[in-house]
Amino acid sequence: MGRNRLARPLQYLALLAYMCFLGFPLVFLLTTAFKTPQELRSPDAGLLPQQLNLDNFTSAIDKADLYTAAGNSLLVAVTTTAIVTAVSLPAAYALVRFRTKLRAAATGWILLSQVFPFILIIIPLFLLLKDIGLVNTLLGLVFVYAVWALPFALWMLQGYVAAIPVELEEAGAVDGASRLKTLARIVMPLLAPGLVATSLFTFINSWNEFFFALVLIQDPDMQTLPLALARFLGAEGQVELGQLAAAALLSCIPSLVFFLLIQKRLTAGLLSGAVKG
Repeated sequence: MGRNRLARPLQYLALLAYMCFLGFPLVFLLTTAFKTPQELRSPDAGLLPQQLNLDNFTSAIDKADLYTAAGNSLLVAVTTTAIVTAVSLPAAYALVRFRTKLRAAATGWILLSQVFPFILIIIPLFLLLKDIGLVNTLLGLVFVYAVWALPFALWMLQGYVAAIPVELEEAGAVDGASRLKTLARIVMPLLAPGLVATSLFTFINSWNEFFFALVLIQDPDMQTLPLALARFLGAEGQVELGQLAAAALLSCIPSLVFFLLIQKRLTAGLLSGAVKG
């Protein structure tokens, strides 16, 4: 009994320390965005700003053209998410339910594709996109992101499909439901959490990706948000910290909003799947 009473407070203390560890970068980013240049240059500056300064936000928006960059990132992330979800859903279902020789080859491709680092494929990828006229275009960036995110999304959805008992589909077939009707009314509600998790992963990965965009996009009007944030780093390594923090804070808002919207659907999908089961 004595050990249990001591263990519970220690668990809460460890959890609190872990939350502080994770939350400190966001708090530092938030407070830095509101500091004046004088405070940022001062060696005695504290964590909290002495006064709220909004000049960093206006300067960041004007300098990096964040509106255009955010629109490009949103278009690329949403399109990539739609493509990856539409392709990975039937592919994952087929790989789990139909056991053929292709399944082993597809599984091997999924695992192998996650081994290669970016630097090994960027040159042949650039040459390929150049030959088909997709360099410096958002469409080319969407194709690259979709191909790069597809293996992991397919791997994630396989686990969700495998967790659905095949007896539920057999019961639907016995009741006279076609395969399409069984998929729509039984499988899809149960797969809702998996679809949400896959969409969230794909969206955030596409929203935050920097390396491919840096190599494939040269036109300033086509730049995404990560490229716009790189503008605040000067040629000599000097960083406009206040404006960079403000721009980074603004760039986090769409992904946080998307997560909040997806979270509601995730809960609804879990409840719907439990009722259907």
